[in-house]
Amino acid sequence: MPRTIGVVLFPQFELLDVFGPMEMFGVLPEQFSIRMLGPSTDPVASTQGPRTDIDHAYEDAPPLDVLFVPGGAGTRVHAEDERLLGWLRRRAEQAEIVASVCTGAASLAMAGVLDGYRATSNKRAFQWVTEQGPNVEWVKEARWVQDRNRWTSSGVAAGIDMALALIASLHGEEVAQTIADRTEYDWHRDAAWDPFAAKNGLV
Repeated sequence: MPRTIGVVLFPQFELLDVFGPMEMFGVLPEQFSIRMLGPSTDPVASTQGPRTDIDHAYEDAPPLDVLFVPGGAGTRVHAEDERLLGWLRRRAEQAEIVASVCTGAASLAMAGVLDGYRATSNKRAFQWVTEQGPNVEWVKEARWVQDRNRWTSSGVAAGIDMALALIASLHGEEVAQTIADRTEYDWHRDAAWDPFAAKNGLV
């Protein structure tokens, strides 16, 4: 049976945070089933404008093997959304893997899902993100960070590298490299490769 990936969408999510990684997972439909989740079943608008259809409202989502949280401007309001944060806590306890891209790590941190874990996030928003999770061990310089079953990536395009690394951990590096080749993507395999930490004055 394929693993079910639940992508947590909300108004003003970042397009590439979602569709970059989902392109990688979607190359393996026999291994991954992708479900878009939202506050309701109404389409959700991204920061860039395009809307995405929703398969399930949060509460009606099926069991999830992978809980996937993107970033975007909309994460700034999640501290006041206990409905979403409570749901994230419950689903994170049940999921095999919890992953975020960009400021999606802030949402997980607000929910307490990253407490006691190493994690990273978008370097331009790093100060704000880290303020949301004082009990998280934030890594300033990292393309992505894996700590047990928690996977977090730096900003936007970094989520593609993390997705390929996650696929490699589950199905082998040869499979992940084949996906990168099929999508004509130059995969950064080194999780510590992060020129944007220096560009944003973090190191």
